[in-house]
Order: sequence, then structure tokens, then C-alpha cells
Amino acid sequence: MTDAPRSANAARRARAVERAATLRGLLWIGPWLVGFAVFLLYPIVMSLIYSFTDYSILEPPVYVGLENYRDIMTKDATFGRALRNTLVYAAASIPLCTLLSIALALLLERDTRGARAVRAVVFLPTLVPVSAAAIGWMWLLNGDFGLFNAALSAIGLPRPDWLGNPRWAMTSLVIMSLWTVGGATVIYVAALRDVPTTLYEAAAIDGITRLGRAWHITLPLISPAILFNTVIALIGSLQVFAAPYVMTRGGPDFATYFYTMYVYANAFTYARMGYASALAWIQFLLILMITAAFFASVRRRVHYRV
Repeated sequence: MTDAPRSANAARRARAVERAATLRGLLWIGPWLVGFAVFLLYPIVMSLIYSFTDYSILEPPVYVGLENYRDIMTKDATFGRALRNTLVYAAASIPLCTLLSIALALLLERDTRGARAVRAVVFLPTLVPVSAAAIGWMWLLNGDFGLFNAALSAIGLPRPDWLGNPRWAMTSLVIMSLWTVGGATVIYVAALRDVPTTLYEAAAIDGITRLGRAWHITLPLISPAILFNTVIALIGSLQVFAAPYVMTRGGPDFATYFYTMYVYANAFTYARMGYASALAWIQFLLILMITAAFFASVRRRVHYRV
């Protein structure tokens, strides 16, 4: 047999082996593909279709074109209020959570005695269901019997009505958001472990202070972790739902009425599924644009190690 037939047979066998491997791979991920198509892709496509219809769930959808989107932008005052509350919450909670998690990571990244136990305690709140945590925080912030007001009363400070006063309700939810910084803290601790100690030693020899080393060495080298955690926090804050729904139901006086709560109310309280779908797609586009703008603004401030 000449070299040409041998090489052709070898190529055919290689292609057959590659096709068999591809088929096996598809069979292994087949259940995931089915689940993705049925439980994620199909609902996404249908919500986009419903956003152009008047659909009350109990009756067939009626095509109305862009009317839902036009009404949201021109006639819906609640849309603006819910969006404003959501943006205020995100603007307040994200910086506070970022600063607290970095500070905790700086304290925990050293292998001191008991550090592992403290890391576990810091991470533990992220495992508590949001609804259960919200009920616990309702009692902590209770105006009459809450631990917060008991502590304030003990030192002679006024006792605010945390969840019943529109001026304090948003502040209460921002404070509660600090409860789940443990996940970001663990990521920051891992990032700090990757910072070369030789850089700190060289900076100390040059007389750079501890604060200067943190600003010029630590923060730039953990900036990819900061970017990741900030983007995750941004997306989560713009979709916040469970905590305010359990604790305040959007009150008092719509002070904590967030965007996702408005989407939920239109879909399952007012039975306006088409309108709710349009609101959901506007939310998706807003999150996409804000995230893209954030990536563009910090692109030159993130330093990746080669």
C-alpha cells in the first residue's frame, strides 16, 4: 500500500474518532442542554414576545407593538420611582460592601491563630437564606424591641423607626446588605495571597509607608478581584428583591419599592404579564448598559499579572 492511501485512511480514522468524541461529549451535556433550552432559553424568548403584547395570563396574548414600552417611558410614574430607588440602593451599598470586604480581607489574610475560624464566621452569613436573614433583621431593626435601638438607648441616642420611617427604611436595607460581604471577602483573601511579598519588602526598604504600600501595591494587584466582585454586586443590587419584599413590602410610602418588585407586582398581582415582560427587558438592557459603562470606565485601572 502506498503512502497516499495510508494517509487517507489515517485521516478518515482520525475524523471518525473526533466525531465519536464529539458525540460522547454531546451525550454527556445533553441533559444540561435540554434543561437550558426548556427552563431558560424558552422563557427568555417568550418573555421577549410577550413584551410586545397585552397578555393577562388568563386570556390569549394580543399584539400591541411598542405600546408597553411607550407607556413605561411616558405614562408610568411608578417606573421612575422604582428605578430611582434601585439606583440609590446600588450607589450606597456597593461602595460600602466593597470597602468593608477589602478591610476584612486585609485583617484575615494573615495566618494568625484563629484566622481560619474567623474566615468561616465571616463567610457563614452568605449561606443563610435571604428570607430567613430578612426576618432576623426585621427583629434587629424593630423600633420597639430591636437590638439596634436597645444599644442606641443604652448610650443615650435617639431610637429611629428603622423600617417605618421613609427616611430610615432605605438606610436599613443598605445596612443589611453588609451582612453578605463574606463571599467577596474570601475572594479578596485569595487575591491578597497572590501578591508577591518581595514587592512589599522593596517598598519598605524605599521607605514607603504601610498606607502607601496598600495604595500602590495591594490595590492595583488585587484590582481584577475588585472588578469581579464589584460587577457581581452591581448586577445583584440592580435586581434586589427578596429582602425589601420581606422586610418592608416596598414601604413606607414607596421608599423601598425596587424595580424587581414592580416587575413582580405587574406579573403576578396585576396579571399584566406583557407589561411585566417589557419592564424586565428594560431592566436587562439597563443592567447591560451600566455594566458595559463600568467596564469601559475602569479598563485602564485594572492590572493583570502576566
